[in-house]
Amino acid sequence: MMWGYNGGMGWAWFFGLLVIIGIALLIVLAVRLSAGPPAGPSAGPPAGPPRENGTPGRSRARQILDERFAKGELTVEQYREQIRALGEGGE
Repeated sequence: MMWGYNGGMGWAWFFGLLVIIGIALLIVLAVRLSAGPPAGPSAGPPAGPPRENGTPGRSRARQILDERFAKGELTVEQYREQIRALGEGGE
């Protein structure tokens, strides 16, 4: 004899599956929140400190270019060409 469980037991697996999925989602959410903000290309490198006139500082690419020029890795012509390619005027 089934004692009235004939229709109800068919759905029990479905609710158990929902509980397992809910717990898994909570774990994933907890891991993502504890990891902090995502680091990726969308964040972008910060610009340098503001200049005295209030405009943003040099880009990170320009800073690297300046460092390479200072180390002697680039000639004056290469340096000026790279500045033009970056679209930044000389300072």
